[in-house]
Amino acid sequence: MKLKVHPSKSIYLLLLLAYIITFTVAGKAQTATFQVMTFNIRYPNPNDGFNYWPNRKELAASMIRFHEADIVGVQEAYRSQLQDLTQQLPGYKWYGVCRTDGATDPEPDGEFSAIIYRSDRFQLVSGNTFWLSEHPKEVGKAGWDAALPRIVTWAKFRDKQTQQEFFFFNTHFDHMGQKARAESARLIREQIATIAGNAPVILTGDFNAIPTEPPYRIITDEEAKDHLQDALYLSQQPHHGPMGTWTNAFQFPGVPDRRIDYIFVKNGFKVLKHANLSDSWSGRLPSDHLPVLARVELE
Repeated sequence: MKLKVHPSKSIYLLLLLAYIITFTVAGKAQTATFQVMTFNIRYPNPNDGFNYWPNRKELAASMIRFHEADIVGVQEAYRSQLQDLTQQLPGYKWYGVCRTDGATDPEPDGEFSAIIYRSDRFQLVSGNTFWLSEHPKEVGKAGWDAALPRIVTWAKFRDKQTQQEFFFFNTHFDHMGQKARAESARLIREQIATIAGNAPVILTGDFNAIPTEPPYRIITDEEAKDHLQDALYLSQQPHHGPMGTWTNAFQFPGVPDRRIDYIFVKNGFKVLKHANLSDSWSGRLPSDHLPVLARVELE
């Protein structure tokens, strides 16, 4: 016997099926993942000789390209280096200012804590930079006992796949001032809470501090409601690669206990994978720091 379906019921079933498909596709879009990297690329110092930037810029670009990093916080990046990288990475743009004068095209060239991102994936909604000092809005100000001016560049992004928005902060703490590093950690945590509120946040950087030292403990202090979490310990898949991220001036394979580069997250990010990337070319490294990579998902 052939089963007959009333036309009105057929239309209802088709509409129900369309709704289920739409809901499923939308649900998948809302859980899209992307790759985050933090990478101190080492400023272009001619005294590095064999490791001078022109001799390794292709290696640095290759790290970003091969590991499919969608968004990268870079440290010690001169504007000329940012230009070199984006020339080799079609589809990527960068955002940031120089730490000494707040300019996008400084003269002479200087260091940025810039954000490089895939413009086909992310829309830059807004952004700014503040200085790590007692006066965060004062351009070029070195804070506390810091040897140099230090900055945080941040951006609000919209994921074009999901329309979700999140904040990305990138920094480089001072290499000399112990007080400056601790106070910078307090300031950055406070500024993130003020700027981003309850929105999802990623923080990347070279913090010049290992996990047992005050800057790391201040940022991750669970007793503080505005604390962030270390992506390494949130990773659903076990960490890949060495633990140390500092190579002690391009020495291979690096210093095991010097983990000073991090990805931190808060407010809705899952971490699926985490790695410190020790890729090398016949013992040659792309920088004096290992890049850190995390695959994240925003719920």
